Amino acid sequence: MSLPLHRLPSLDPLKGFVAAARHLSFTKAGEELHLSQSAISRQVQTLEEQLGVALFQRSTRALHLTPEGERLFRTASEVLARLGSTVEDITASRRRPRVTVSASIGVAALWLVPRLSGFQARHPDIGIRVSADNRAVDLEAEEVDVALRYGTPEAAPTGSLKLFDETLAPVVAPTLAAALPDGPRLSAANLAHLTLLSFEDGRDYPWLRWEGWLSQLAPTPPAAKALLQFNHYDQCIYAALAGQGAVVGRLPLIRDHLEAGRLIPLAPPQPTPGRRAYYLLRSPSSKRPEVDAFAEWLIELTRELTTSAI
Repeated sequence: MSLPLHRLPSLDPLKGFVAAARHLSFTKAGEELHLSQSAISRQVQTLEEQLGVALFQRSTRALHLTPEGERLFRTASEVLARLGSTVEDITASRRRPRVTVSASIGVAALWLVPRLSGFQARHPDIGIRVSADNRAVDLEAEEVDVALRYGTPEAAPTGSLKLFDETLAPVVAPTLAAALPDGPRLSAANLAHLTLLSFEDGRDYPWLRWEGWLSQLAPTPPAAKALLQFNHYDQCIYAALAGQGAVVGRLPLIRDHLEAGRLIPLAPPQPTPGRRAYYLLRSPSSKRPEVDAFAEWLIELTRELTTSAI
């Protein structure tokens, strides 16, 4: 037969006792529960008075559980842990569902983030967390639901889906293109009037360097007006938009700027070496409806890039 509820100890003194028993310290228990040491001491004293037994053996330097305290601690800590887990499950079911998506800094800044308002308009009840990182994160270990990956078909992660291909071309702002003496094109005559905006990570991304494009102009092309280097690709694009120079543009990422005329190509587009492309990768454990909705939206969005020219 269960004890009537009105005879059970109050929850706050019980929480104070469990914290004090766990740490064997009223001070540390108070820090855990954001209470003073004296408040914890009063809670424990109240509980002892309700039960009619001492729960701790107190000395000037140490705190020890009595046999009755040991019994209560084992049961109370288990019950409070189960209660906390149940409360967490209940509140979690009422939280706004969220999708965590990983992408490189450039892809996130230039392509993904400007389009997220479209997903939010369609699914206002789903939150999005963008994790921008140039390393290939471990989706399971870092609790990422969806990742946008970039690479060759041979290096594409198992189970990933190709979204769209990468194409490249030098681009400039229209004001700078209009000032070029040889017209809006990459030529030896124009090179002396161009500051080259360079992504400095040429070891990992040599196709984003200028050498390949300049070698098409002449065996020994003339020097450019100047060179500006950046350690993040999106910085190169923002500098180009500000009219500071020309950049090797990753055309799918800057599609909006091209269509709006904010950037002008100086040469026909070319594929990357190895036909690099962008891929969608889902975490095997992320089978929630909100992740399905986000993945479907991404696929629908990128289908436009494969059905119309930039």
